[in-house]
This record gives sequence, structure tokens and C-alpha cells, in this order.
Amino acid sequence: MILEDITPLILTYNEAPNIKRTLDQLTWAKRIVVIDSYSTDDTLDILKSYPQVEVLQRKFDTHARQWNYGLEQIQTEWVLSLDADYVLTDELIEEILHIPNDTATDGYFIPFKFCIFGKPLRGSILPPRQAFFRKEKAIYIDDGHTQLLQVQGNSDYLSSYILHDDRKPFSRWLWAQDRYMIIEAEKLTETPFQELSLGDKIRKQGVIAPFIVLFYCLILKGGILDGWIGWYYAFQRMLAEIILSLKLMEVKNNL
Repeated sequence: MILEDITPLILTYNEAPNIKRTLDQLTWAKRIVVIDSYSTDDTLDILKSYPQVEVLQRKFDTHARQWNYGLEQIQTEWVLSLDADYVLTDELIEEILHIPNDTATDGYFIPFKFCIFGKPLRGSILPPRQAFFRKEKAIYIDDGHTQLLQVQGNSDYLSSYILHDDRKPFSRWLWAQDRYMIIEAEKLTETPFQELSLGDKIRKQGVIAPFIVLFYCLILKGGILDGWIGWYYAFQRMLAEIILSLKLMEVKNNL
């Protein structure tokens, strides 16, 4: 595949601790589109130092609308959608380069390695994301606090990884989780029980999900073998589920 046929698309909001590492792995791109939600830290100054970056600012409403606005700015056939804390590995760039130009596939799922302070974990709860796709075949829809990409056509999986490496402070993570879990609680309470996934059905109970996540991260994903970073990630994910449980209790009791 010709790399000039690909445009990376990134969303940013106060991503100064992350965005440079993401952009340093995109020097091959002729044009990078960044949709910024009016950052107030050094994010915009960092973006300006990369000549191939085009920044457009839009007030954030939902993830899907933000991503779809970004898609409207893309002029190439292929899009590589990235969060501002995603770092492409050299192996992934090479794998994309070797995709045939006449491929019948319209979208590719890419697996992740989650990092804590730059150190990769053995495993995480993060599933592969369809992050590389044909623009004309794709649209984003909202799904709770995040978004889903719908690709019309054939999909496949790449084997190389993206590193998910968020270096923002814990206070920022906690602020984001508080906002996200309000939306997630609304989704779980408004969606008919039979339409929920097994995971969401467990989360909706509001009691056992935090402990299941702790066990899953430490034992099933091998986090206990990663030392303190494994415990850090497991406690972080458990805390996120505790916050969701509290939000569900508030919704149920109309608080």
C-alpha cells in the first residue's frame, strides 16, 4: 500500500503529555488531520511544530460527531484513526505498507498493548479496534461514553500492535472517568436488558463487576506477573467500575 493514500486522523484535548510520541511515529504521513476540542495546555504549540499537521477546532459534543467531522476533512481513500495516546509500532507501519493496493478488505482491526508509564502490560481489557479503513465505507455512531465505527464491507485483522500509552496525570484520568461513567450509566439503564452484551449485563448489576475486573486483569490477563504496573492497571480498571457502580446507584435512586 502507498502510504500517501493514508491520512491519520486524531482527536485532541489537552494531550500535551502524549501527542508528541504519537506524531513522531507518523512522519511518513503527507497530511495529518487533528480535530482539537479547544485545548488549553501546550497541545496546540506541539501540533504547530509538525508541518504536515492540519488542526481544526470544534467544540466537543459526542465522540461520534467529532470523529465524523474529522472524516469529512479526509481527502485520501484510507483513514488511520488514532487517539492522541496511541503510538504506532514500526512493525505495524511495515504491515500496513505491505497491504496490497487492490485489497478487497475495507477495514482492519488492530490489537493493542496497554502501557503503564511507558511499560507494556502482558494483557489488558482493551479489545482490537477497527482503526484503519476506507473513508467512503465508514461512519461512527455513539455507544455509551465512547463510539463505534461501522464499516460497510469486508473486515480483517492485522497482527502488529498499537501501543496505548497515556501519560496524563491520574487526576485527569479520574476527571474523565467521572464524565464517562455518567454517560455509561445512562446507556446501561436505558437499554433493554436483553439487548445488552454479557459484559454490560454484569456491569448493570453494580456490585460484582469491580471484583470480576480485578480478577480478570490480575489473573486471566497475567497482570500479577507484571509487578507493580500490573497492580496499578488492575486497580485503575477496578476503580473505573466502582465509579460506574456508584453512578448506577445514583440513577436508580434518582439522585
